[in-house]
Amino acid sequence: MSRTLFALALAAALPAALGVRASFAQEATPPAKELPRVEVRDRLRDDTPAKLDHLMKEVDGAKITVTRKTTVTKLDQQPTVIGNNQRELLVRSPGLLVSEQQTPTQFNLSYRGIGNPQESEYTLVMQDGLPIMSDWIGFPTLYYLPLPQNVEEVQLIRGGSSLLYGPEPAPVVNFVSRRPQPGAPLGGVTENVVGSHNLVSSYNALEGTAGPWEFRADAAYVRSDGPRDNSDSRVRNADFYLGWRPDERQHWGLDLHAWRAEAGDPGRIGFPQWQANPDLTVTPANRNWVDRTTLVLSHEREFGDAWYFEGKAWTGYQDLASRSAAGFVAPQPPPASTTLQDEQFRTTGTDLRVRHRWGRGNAFTAGTVLYHADAPFRQWTSPDLAVDRYDRSGTPRLRQQRSSDYAAVFAENVFRLPHRIHIVPSVRIEHERVAVDESVRPPFLTRPLIDTAVSRTVPLFGLGIGNDFGHQNETYFNVSQGWRPLRYFDIASPFSNLRPGGTLDPSKSLSWEAGVHGTPVTGLYYDASVFWIDFKNRIESQRINATDVINVNSGDTRHRGFEGELSYDFLARGDSGRHLVAFASLSLLNARFTDSANPAQVGLVPAYAPRYLAKAGLTWRTDAGVKLSLTGVSVASQFWQDSNQPKGTGDAFLPAKIPQYTVWDLAADWQVTPGLRLLGGVANLGDKRYYARVWQTGLEPADGRTWYAGAALGF
Repeated sequence: MSRTLFALALAAALPAALGVRASFAQEATPPAKELPRVEVRDRLRDDTPAKLDHLMKEVDGAKITVTRKTTVTKLDQQPTVIGNNQRELLVRSPGLLVSEQQTPTQFNLSYRGIGNPQESEYTLVMQDGLPIMSDWIGFPTLYYLPLPQNVEEVQLIRGGSSLLYGPEPAPVVNFVSRRPQPGAPLGGVTENVVGSHNLVSSYNALEGTAGPWEFRADAAYVRSDGPRDNSDSRVRNADFYLGWRPDERQHWGLDLHAWRAEAGDPGRIGFPQWQANPDLTVTPANRNWVDRTTLVLSHEREFGDAWYFEGKAWTGYQDLASRSAAGFVAPQPPPASTTLQDEQFRTTGTDLRVRHRWGRGNAFTAGTVLYHADAPFRQWTSPDLAVDRYDRSGTPRLRQQRSSDYAAVFAENVFRLPHRIHIVPSVRIEHERVAVDESVRPPFLTRPLIDTAVSRTVPLFGLGIGNDFGHQNETYFNVSQGWRPLRYFDIASPFSNLRPGGTLDPSKSLSWEAGVHGTPVTGLYYDASVFWIDFKNRIESQRINATDVINVNSGDTRHRGFEGELSYDFLARGDSGRHLVAFASLSLLNARFTDSANPAQVGLVPAYAPRYLAKAGLTWRTDAGVKLSLTGVSVASQFWQDSNQPKGTGDAFLPAKIPQYTVWDLAADWQVTPGLRLLGGVANLGDKRYYARVWQTGLEPADGRTWYAGAALGF
């Protein structure tokens, strides 16, 4: 299979690289009567507004998305999302599971049962096509998301996402930033909201254009006391964009993103404690801080002879700090000490791509990505449970210098064949290197200090096939490889007596997906597919005696199922400027362990792999500026650990499964006058009592019913 895909990828590169035309794209002028048919077909493929309300462009800049399953959520078509409600933000993203927590200092997403959603480690999350993980390779955790008010659309890319953007297995979630419209005059908005738990949200933006220049600046502050003691949070965010268009064929852009979040950590609790008091706090002094700044320089240019270039260079700094002590409940005495932790990430990277349109509708893309990160990791212990995050007077507990390097080259080509068939072969070669050099280890360990580095080169291949049929319908088939790089914790666990256990293989995925989507009737969009994913070489720690552990490739899992989406605008045929849109999506999943170092594990269900995930809603929207949405998410029960076992005797501490839950949200915007907009909403409308996150140390309650209301003034 891999040899065939590699041959197809080389075939994709040769015509463009050598300037050779395909036989069906000869220089002879085709009969005039054929021209209208070709032009209409291409326009329906790439530029039909009805399709682009739901799908990405088939050739989007220097990226090919045709034959990949994609979903686009345009946030202008739904009410404003306020606060930490990712459930409402991603309700139009089928199959994407949000594992909720009450404070906005980390974000937990997963897809199709692959990996624990903790900090979205198995999902590649991006902003404007660049990774926003802490350290994309060595520590791929998510502690930052752009505020919804700053986002124009959310793109969800499934099969082949690793070939398009790089690691992780699947999918890619890409947040596209808002930009001023070309020629737009100076304008701005100030939006201020209050709500439950003493919520205060203030968002302010100013944007405009002047000749070839364009800019956008915004600043936001969001504060909440949270539902539990020590669950308060503060988020400060600022963004600045400056663009320059010297002519219609090129664009330069400079983006600055700054984020600062602080939140208390009330601690995880046991199931009996949750039943008795879901607002119980067991860690009253624990706290988390996130500081993040990113600078991005971008350039796009159209060259002659159908060539196009887009390039991005970025540098960033992120500091994750935490103060954590053991939990207790009075009259138990408080712990004698706390651990102060600081992880810093200094990252730089470039993403360079070219596209060449050739023949009759064909396109070739190629590019390279380079990335480097330095990530020092330090811990101290202190007898002061409320020690300041900058206080370094405690006893050093851990000190590691960590670094990661990543490089990739890739190429793809979309071939447009007769009978409206298109084929996309893809190839990507990736290389990673992660290193850890330890100078202080926790005092309870007996292993030597860590000084190790691991390198890997991974080839990836993919093939997509599609066919346009009828009126704006398309079939798609995609088979592609993906992988999960070795992390710092995979090569050197800092908190265990990790002994050398041989060189690990990175986790890899092989994803198959076949489906059909389209907009055959005015106002209707549908997408239905079946999928099969083999995920191999899972990495886990295995205890070999009373004190020592090793990291091993512990087993394989298989994930298969169905994912469908349906949207219909009941008023689309009219010209009244009103829209009544009903939408629903359903993901059905069957996931099992197919191989394991522990034979008893074979046949069990992986953690966080619910049998179904359903999302639905009804939105009323008018061109006059009214938006009213009722949306809901329903998640089947799911195991929280791969063993499918509870923790404790029976349900004494944690049941084996997270129970099923269904949650509804109501939100509305009303543009009263051109300069005044009112907004309000109720989250968890039915006050459902549930939880979606469980760890070995306990569960985290989800929030109950909350409300918000406010106004926005614009000019």
